[in-house]
Amino acid sequence: MKRTITLVLLTIGLFTGAAQDDTEVYFTTGFKIGEVTDTSAILLTRLCRSPQPVAVYHKQQDKVFRPPIDFDNNMPISKMEGAVEGASGQVKISLKSKDTLISTEWTYVSGYRDFTLKRKFEGLRPNTHYDIQIQGRKNAEAPVAEIRGSFTTAPAADQVVPVFFTSSTCQFYWSHDDAVRGFKIYDSMRKLNPLFHCQTGDYVYYDKPGPMAYTVELARHKWHAMNSWPALFDFYKTTPAYLQKDDHDLLKDDANPYSTPFGELSYEDGLDIWREQVPIIDKPYRTFRWGKDVQLWNVEVREFRSDNKSPDGKEKTIWGEEQIAWFKETVEASDATFKILVSPTPVVGPDRSKGKYDNHSNTSFATEGKWLRQYLADQNVLVINGDRHWQYVSVDPATGLREFSQGPVSDFHAQGWKQEDKRPEHKFLRVQGGFLAVKVYREKKDAVIEFIHYDVDGNQVNKEVIKKRV
Repeated sequence: MKRTITLVLLTIGLFTGAAQDDTEVYFTTGFKIGEVTDTSAILLTRLCRSPQPVAVYHKQQDKVFRPPIDFDNNMPISKMEGAVEGASGQVKISLKSKDTLISTEWTYVSGYRDFTLKRKFEGLRPNTHYDIQIQGRKNAEAPVAEIRGSFTTAPAADQVVPVFFTSSTCQFYWSHDDAVRGFKIYDSMRKLNPLFHCQTGDYVYYDKPGPMAYTVELARHKWHAMNSWPALFDFYKTTPAYLQKDDHDLLKDDANPYSTPFGELSYEDGLDIWREQVPIIDKPYRTFRWGKDVQLWNVEVREFRSDNKSPDGKEKTIWGEEQIAWFKETVEASDATFKILVSPTPVVGPDRSKGKYDNHSNTSFATEGKWLRQYLADQNVLVINGDRHWQYVSVDPATGLREFSQGPVSDFHAQGWKQEDKRPEHKFLRVQGGFLAVKVYREKKDAVIEFIHYDVDGNQVNKEVIKKRV
């Protein structure tokens, strides 16, 4: 009976109880549903050795990001806050709709891929609810742990259906604003029941203390610690995600293919860990259709870029030639009512002028930035951007291109701009944490899209409404 109770509590995300013996395995870092289309989805999970992470015990500095005081970067990882050791064993994943059951075989996981299992499910039905059951065990004779969730596939491209999703960026473990749950925005977003979530990068920060991720093992630890927060655990088991990377969850500030290692962690290590920890299999740039009215483009801004500090010119690029060609081809072929670019970095800005040279709103990429803003405006594309630690709605004065910045996941993480510095481009400016939600629906003869900014507690702080006659 005791074993059954432990597994049930784990399934609902309470993280109670303690490991009974070495035959037990757990899903302490949860799982993610990724890259959902109308016919497919990718699931990623990890077997764990303990039912809960190491609790926070360091005091924190009273300043932006709230880093820990006197943190020993050389202590054993198993003693660090958020630590969740992996466990070898077997995993089985099942998807069930009202009339279909799809299951994998029991599959071994090991330390080679950080005890993770990633599987793509194809042949799914559009706009269909699927229940998820993930089981884990040490071996065929050992107890079975279980975790459950659910998601809905995207509607077909010709279906006119309402769409509601959320988007966020920039989360550092020590910037948490709920000592038990982790980050308030995840519970606030979960209450809104989004169909999916866009996470635009800086999911973790390798180059901030507590620890500094100077090795592959320390970098992996950052993912374990973040994913084991109960708020994230609960949110992602019922909310499909499209994750993008930026500099801090790849290597270090302003990371690019020309970056030197961060301690022992190389740029190539960062790419490998990203692909290991995120439910993505194919190219890092991709597009997703959600019915007749919505199509999103998730672009890659780190893998194909020129050296940030090289002179600007027509050859200098963030996206790269191949990605630009793909983007133009797919955007121009789309008949979606609303086209949305989801970018890890700003396109419009404005951004700080001092010390910033790695996005399209900076002068260092002025040539490509000017072209991109004009092209997006000509194609009636709207932009959601990450990377900035404040919320805003900006309109480019030259092209009319609109950009919506989500803001960081907590108020502790908000910085980099002053509230009184409202520029002509700003329709809305708020230097605090929160998230963005997007709502699309039909109203008589109009298709309507709403971009809604929320604070960390889920209170609406701004709404922009755009209508299009259909």
